[in-house]
Amino acid sequence: QVQLVESGGGLVQPGEPLKLSCEASRSIFSLSVMGWYRPAPGKQRELVAHITPSGSTNYADSVKGRFTISRDRTKNTMYLQMNSLKPEDTAVYYCNAKSNADVVRGRSGSWGQGIQVTVSS
Repeated sequence: QVQLVESGGGLVQPGEPLKLSCEASRSIFSLSVMGWYRPAPGKQRELVAHITPSGSTNYADSVKGRFTISRDRTKNTMYLQMNSLKPEDTAVYYCNAKSNADVVRGRSGSWGQGIQVTVSS
């Protein structure tokens, strides 16, 4: 339904910031919950942060106060500003868009290809 492309990942030292971007192929923010996910070690993906069509946000406890999710509707782009990065933040981060139709049909929505974030000294 929609294509998502992440960018902005890379290698940083502990304590440094990094900003991820997720660009959608069309305007979807009014209809979809947008979120960032990362795999837990040896487990399924866990929610890092999400933002609703109304602009409400939610964060995993592990990133509260350090990460900020935002969006720019004019650019069809969502962002994740990551500050004070820790080695445990190292993961492949995935952008996700989930519409009401996806929820009703039990679908996970659309996913980006994933982008690597490595925090190491």
